[in-house]
Amino acid sequence: MKVTTAAVCEQARERDDSRIDLIGVFHQLHAPGFPAVQEHMTAVFVIEWAGDEAGEQSVRADLIGPQGRRILTIEGQTEVPANGDGAPPQTRIILPLERVVFPEPGDYHFELLAGGEVLPVCLLHVIHVPGQAQW
Repeated sequence: MKVTTAAVCEQARERDDSRIDLIGVFHQLHAPGFPAVQEHMTAVFVIEWAGDEAGEQSVRADLIGPQGRRILTIEGQTEVPANGDGAPPQTRIILPLERVVFPEPGDYHFELLAGGEVLPVCLLHVIHVPGQAQW
């Protein structure tokens, strides 16, 4: 298993030509106070699978806060086809998230659990900026 793409953005969409458009990719958010709420954001993960990983696979992504606490969890199952003549099989997760609460300033990231591995992805800095309007 390899993660070929991992991002947090405003919007994302798959195109008919198998590409993914990412709009408004961000790595930091400014908040006037806490807890802070991000009204809309999209998590994007593209996982490429090896030939011996065909079959049903569990996938989970946890948003982890600065104190190591899980803020939210995304989980599900994917069916990985046997490797054909082309590129390795992929799982594409494009998940719009609503009203994500960040309880404190600091560094957040997703932990992606797939294929028996845990990978930290998508570092996000949430910065306290007093007097600034909410996102």
